[in-house]
Amino acid sequence: MKKLRRSSEGALPELTTERLILRHTRPTQALQTAAFFARNREHFQRWDPPAPANFYSLEFWQGNLARAVDDFHADRAVRFDLLDLLRNDGLVVGRIGFSQVVRGAFQSCMLGYQIDASYEGRGLMTEGLSAAIDYMFTVRGLHRVQANHLAENERSARVLARVGFEREGMARDYLFINGRWRDHVLNARLNREFNAARLTERIPETGTT
Repeated sequence: MKKLRRSSEGALPELTTERLILRHTRPTQALQTAAFFARNREHFQRWDPPAPANFYSLEFWQGNLARAVDDFHADRAVRFDLLDLLRNDGLVVGRIGFSQVVRGAFQSCMLGYQIDASYEGRGLMTEGLSAAIDYMFTVRGLHRVQANHLAENERSARVLARVGFEREGMARDYLFINGRWRDHVLNARLNREFNAARLTERIPETGTT
């Protein structure tokens, strides 16, 4: 059962599932976030675009996470750190990000996600995505979430299928990854219970369930 509570840091959302805490990213998590990417550097390399030169530094993530908080309050993005519920040390074991939020008649965003190599195969990303997407639909009021993956990334394809995404097509030379331009499979999940009356409502910073 997903639970949502108001965070003490500027009304940032925090979700709790059976095995995870989904905590909105914040500058106080910069050290743990930098460590997450450092220990998964080779693991993510074949799936991710080239990183900036200072990507693995504490300074980079302090600035990045501060901008993430600004983006949340400006309704541009929502980014969660995934924490192991059984641990109490703030270890980041995954990340889920909703970016490029567009309102008006579109009411859509883009989804990205990453899981620590040592936590793969446990169904944790499926669990986390289910809660995070529910939040984006019920609290943020979006109609559509889009997610794209490399054609050869079968694990990602299975995760998206499990949480209700449908394949919509193929984008040629979509992103430059691991030394060349690569095709991506386009997927989306729609909010079948979207209320059109919300189009004119102010989007809340967070909510309770």
